[in-house]
Amino acid sequence: MTATNTTSEFDPVKIGIVSVSDRASSGVYEDKGLPALQDWLTRALKNPITFESRLIPDEKEVISKALVELCDAGCSLVLTTGGTGPAPRDVTPEATLAIADKEMPGFGEQMRQISLRFVPTAILSRQVAVIRGKSLVMNLPGQPKSIQETLEGLKAEGGAQVVPGIFAAVPYCIDLVGGPYLETDDGVCKAFRPKSALRPART
Repeated sequence: MTATNTTSEFDPVKIGIVSVSDRASSGVYEDKGLPALQDWLTRALKNPITFESRLIPDEKEVISKALVELCDAGCSLVLTTGGTGPAPRDVTPEATLAIADKEMPGFGEQMRQISLRFVPTAILSRQVAVIRGKSLVMNLPGQPKSIQETLEGLKAEGGAQVVPGIFAAVPYCIDLVGGPYLETDDGVCKAFRPKSALRPART
């Protein structure tokens, strides 16, 4: 399934979104992960986005195959949701590490720091992030609220950033691996780049 956000003058980007769930993929209940990912990314990015989505079961080989396909298809960013806990069927991190060229441990560390603000069981989450070729692949939590919190970070009532979200570092990471220049809506998530990596502001 492909969906596109086309109203922009910025660099186009292809993003893979993957929901890992035995029950949702078999139709037992409606998947909420893919809509949550697509909604947040559409609000956060000014770029025209082509989404490539997958709804798959908790099977390591199936997950790894989907991630490879999305990276090879030119997705500069691939986000997964679900399957990152300690239960026997939670194998998304293992499937992600299996296709990695490099691991990026800071993303998982920050996700757990954000979630620990809410629940002590955040230490049970095993999210990882990796580089494969020119793609950044990141595991996110399974709940839509947690997806937003980890991507966007935590803000005070006045809008000041209390804890940075992981997405603030994503555009520069994608720059460094040779991907498109992602431009964020600062009202949702302000990307950080060193001054030397900034493009002139568009008028």
